[in-house]
Amino acid sequence: MKETILAFFGSAMVFLVNTVGALGYPGIILLMAVESSFIPFPSEVVIPPAGYLTVHGDMNIVLVAAAGILGSLIGASINYSLAFFLGRKFLIKYQRFLFLNEKRIDAMDTFFRRHGEITTFAGRLIPGVRQLISLPAGLARMGFGKFIAYTALGAGIWVIILAYIGRFVGNNAELVKEYSHRIGLAIFPIILILLAAYILITRYVEKKLE
Repeated sequence: MKETILAFFGSAMVFLVNTVGALGYPGIILLMAVESSFIPFPSEVVIPPAGYLTVHGDMNIVLVAAAGILGSLIGASINYSLAFFLGRKFLIKYQRFLFLNEKRIDAMDTFFRRHGEITTFAGRLIPGVRQLISLPAGLARMGFGKFIAYTALGAGIWVIILAYIGRFVGNNAELVKEYSHRIGLAIFPIILILLAAYILITRYVEKKLE
């Protein structure tokens, strides 16, 4: 099973290296917009191939990062808008088509309302969460300017990490997957510390203002 997954992942890497090379930066924007929407599509097979192409001078690392962030914002804004304008009932009604379930929507909504806007930033760095964290932001009617800022910051960190993974390990699918997993595990405790610090500081400020 593992070999099958890696074979598919490797084939996808080769295809996307060629696709990104052919379509350039618009291709990165398009694929990352898909990745950041409700469609399950890993960023690990989009940005590393572009990072790999920067080694040979076919692409620029700064423009790769900018295109990746822009694509992420477009996809995230689609999710945000669906939740903001159509609401919870729509998401639940069409949950199958959005690759969701009511339990997951409830969990994200509850966590977001308890811990606020920092969740939008932190969620962009957590696999399996980054594509969906925009939904509770929309449901809670978070200010769009703040939503874009937090999303860009979180997405930017992850895009840059993936770009440099691709730059250093090339189009080796197994190494890309391994390093992405390792870095994701390393980031997770940092995210928890940031969330805890944010919650404590927020509570402290609230008590001071009482």
